[in-house]
Amino acid sequence: MRGFMSSFYDSVATAGQLIASGDGALWAIVGRSLAVSATACALAFPLGLALGAWLAVARFPGRGAVLTLLNTLLAVPSVVVGLVIYLLLSRSGPLGFLGWLFSFQAMVLAQAILVLPLVTALTRQVVEDIDRQHGEQLSSLGAGAGLRSLLVAWDERYALLTVLITAFGRAVSEVGAVMIVGGNIEGFTRVMTTAIALETSKGDLPLALGLGLVLLAVVLCLNSLVAMLRRWRERLDGGPLPVATA
Repeated sequence: MRGFMSSFYDSVATAGQLIASGDGALWAIVGRSLAVSATACALAFPLGLALGAWLAVARFPGRGAVLTLLNTLLAVPSVVVGLVIYLLLSRSGPLGFLGWLFSFQAMVLAQAILVLPLVTALTRQVVEDIDRQHGEQLSSLGAGAGLRSLLVAWDERYALLTVLITAFGRAVSEVGAVMIVGGNIEGFTRVMTTAIALETSKGDLPLALGLGLVLLAVVLCLNSLVAMLRRWRERLDGGPLPVATA
């Protein structure tokens, strides 16, 4: 037991040194991981925002089935998303001509598709909750479904920022899809989560722990930012910020 604890503390100490010393390999992985997730969210968020806001106010036959499908997509494992994209981008697949398999672009595509249902579902919930309160008033003023969704989305922009932050947290902590379509190639497609899995299997615990600590810090900062936005909105409006729940 004493030997195990000594090894654990040594690994944690070495991990801290890697972070503090600005280890090139560690921070290159961190930078690549953040770039992939940020790009994926930049692509998925506008589309998910538009779809979610429209679904919140639109009424059409089969809407219930669409919402059920949307909520089902939230539970799809990331490895399944990775497998589907792998088949699409493989040489014999319909998108094989792009040559994106095992590339930065493939990982961005995987994460964008993974977070799109999340952004759509959370946006729909936020906009629909507020539309129930003010939708009739806006309709009486002549606002159609499209304008209503736009006005409500703008009014709840701080709540929708929390949706974006939540989506980024989901993307940056994902491992299955990016490992399948990215290949975990050192110096090219290795991100924090895939590197942690690989380095742990190799027994390089200091690097794995260092990446894990950085990933934990990123998630902590995201959650702190969400809390700050909520408190800021409450001070501005004197009421609680709507909670984004699917």
